[in-house]
Amino acid sequence: MNAPFEAMPSRRQEQLLAFDRLLTIMDELREQCPWDKKQTMASLRHLTIEETYELSDAILDNDLPEIRKELGDILLHIVFYARIASETDTFDIADVLNGICEKLISRHPHIYGDVKADTEEQVKQNWEQLKLKEGNKSVLSGVPGSLPALVKAMRIQEKARGAGFDWEEKEQVWEKVEEELQEFKAEFNVSAGQAIDKEKAEGEFGDLLFSLVNYARFIDINPETALEQTNKKFIRRFQYLEEQAKLAGKALKDMTLAEMDVYWEEAKRK
Repeated sequence: MNAPFEAMPSRRQEQLLAFDRLLTIMDELREQCPWDKKQTMASLRHLTIEETYELSDAILDNDLPEIRKELGDILLHIVFYARIASETDTFDIADVLNGICEKLISRHPHIYGDVKADTEEQVKQNWEQLKLKEGNKSVLSGVPGSLPALVKAMRIQEKARGAGFDWEEKEQVWEKVEEELQEFKAEFNVSAGQAIDKEKAEGEFGDLLFSLVNYARFIDINPETALEQTNKKFIRRFQYLEEQAKLAGKALKDMTLAEMDVYWEEAKRK
């Protein structure tokens, strides 16, 4: 049972009042603003995805003020979807909040029940087993089909691990990486002039990437984060190369690789 509002700590009262303010503003906008009145769940979908990526960027940059702003944008979208659904008496924000509360309680029997789970791994295994009892046909059914492939590979492997399907030692995983690398090399590194079976090479490359993601997971590296950090590093260095070439009155298309490499090495020292 929740404590009466007056008995709550002052900060919790401020939080609830702030949420109530957002709900009130959302109601007003939906009723009065031409743009907000026009929106549907489908029209908001791509905007929600964009906001999620903006939050992801802020987290990678460790930009706390930006994280706070992007969290607000995402919270607005959650409230917006719930408000739209309430107009057809499908559900409202209270249903959303109570639903996630009930899920959290049922998925944490080691906190709200008598199940024992002393490690993170035990918690994950219990979580997947509970989802199966709730009606999921497979431990992999909770992986969204529209996830980017690299993220999806990580989630698939994590969920398989939660069901007990995993390698025992990281050395075994690395052996698999080397095996897949050799298979890909055999398909792609063919003699000059010889046609490449692109479909088969693509399949082997996919196997190689999947095994690399698996090894990254085993040594506690998030492959999506790692690749994005490398993307940012490459962008930073390439833009330095562009800037320095421009200052020297040169166009990249007219420079040799050796000339560009001078600036590239300078960028690496920045």
